[in-house]
Amino acid sequence: IELRDNKKIFGAKCPSCKKVFSPPKKTCGDCFVDCADWVEVGPQGTLMGFIQALYDGAAHPVKRPIFGLILLEGASTAMLHLMGATPLEELKIGSKVKPVFKEERQGNILDILHFEVINHG
Repeated sequence: IELRDNKKIFGAKCPSCKKVFSPPKKTCGDCFVDCADWVEVGPQGTLMGFIQALYDGAAHPVKRPIFGLILLEGASTAMLHLMGATPLEELKIGSKVKPVFKEERQGNILDILHFEVINHG
């Protein structure tokens, strides 16, 4: 609901090891306890890696999409999401990124249209 109504991203925090999972997980994979606490993360993050799909696929949102592995501020785990219009040759690991939200949101991770680079270094 926060993603849809307020453009806020949340993760699930493990009460035992304090890891923050984004996207959220119900159970911590290390401690095997319920992650019932919700904490806001991001919205900015760091590009940890990226890859471009060089084939056509029915599930691809655009032709030859570039996917980024993004560690949002306050999160312990990275999320995979679509990168924006930044050309592949301009992407650099360590770049700061921010989400671009859809105008009409439905309350799921695809409410984030893509991430875009804030700086190029």
